[in-house]
Amino acid sequence: MKEKQTPTEYPIHSLIKDRWSPRAFAETPITETELKTLLEAGRWAPSSNNLQPWRIIWGLKGSKTYDRIFDCLVAFNQNWVTGAPALMLGAFKKDMKDGEKENFHALHDLGLFMGNVSVQATSMGIAIHQMAGINFKKAGAEFNFPENYHVATGIAIGRYGGDASTLPEDLQEQETKVKRERKLQEEFAFNGNFKK
Repeated sequence: MKEKQTPTEYPIHSLIKDRWSPRAFAETPITETELKTLLEAGRWAPSSNNLQPWRIIWGLKGSKTYDRIFDCLVAFNQNWVTGAPALMLGAFKKDMKDGEKENFHALHDLGLFMGNVSVQATSMGIAIHQMAGINFKKAGAEFNFPENYHVATGIAIGRYGGDASTLPEDLQEQETKVKRERKLQEEFAFNGNFKK
């Protein structure tokens, strides 16, 4: 795994500290068993009312499904994602069991699913890069999702250790940057009222 500096204020687990989202992946393929192991980790994520509203479309490089997912990504992501050995789409069911009301927690639950996938992937030396840049309407139609589902994210999956020089020039510096950055806790967590 490529070394990154993660300047934490408090000690955290290495599976969280070492995780990052590369755009250049090593050429080693991802196997179907490895992919299904990631999905199994996601399967056990918590969800509101245990509805498990996530739905995942996956494809390994060289398959028709991979190409169909690729075609649903925006051009920016298509420019760099070609080196990813696997692609996924993450979607969620927008309503409750019988469609009686909106499930306001479904997107949160998809995030928890991907959190589990992310930690499992890091433990296996696998990297994931989640992408908001997808044509969600095209993806919904392409994969026959009903109207009460929303395709929320694309996910590139591969192994750390890719060659950053294979990326478009504007992404190479970001890929090779060693020090990671995050907002400080006092900017987003308040013991009292909300602050801007």
